[in-house]
Amino acid sequence: MLVIRADLVDEIVAHARRDHPDEACGVIAGPEGSDRPERFIPMLNAARSPTFYEFDSGDLLRLYKDMDARGEVPVVIYHSHTATEAYPSRTDISYASEPEAHYVVVSTREEDSNEFRSFRIVDGVVTEEQVEVVETYMFANTGADDVPDRSA
Repeated sequence: MLVIRADLVDEIVAHARRDHPDEACGVIAGPEGSDRPERFIPMLNAARSPTFYEFDSGDLLRLYKDMDARGEVPVVIYHSHTATEAYPSRTDISYASEPEAHYVVVSTREEDSNEFRSFRIVDGVVTEEQVEVVETYMFANTGADDVPDRSA
């Protein structure tokens, strides 16, 4: 299950709407080992295409160096579909290289609504997962490290 803050969902959808009719893409990084998306990082679709997205290799290298320096991993890798449902294409599946990541696809094919779905993609196998949108991670099912320290 992907547990994600509402403000991050809003950021993804806004980015997808801004880049429409081209596909938008980006990453939400989070602390290594947490499975908690925290830092929204919109990326440029180097393909500049309405049917395909591609991270610029230089941008991607800089992103991974930055995440490594911060002790982060790509918790969510997202992109939009501009004319089809929010489901990974054959190309999306073939490029999925982060087995621990949540692959979010948002469809902007309808002007006044969006379809927001999350998938795990491991060795070419796509599994849809539930998405729980929360206001804060403080009391969501994200792990014991989110419980406030009552001794302070």
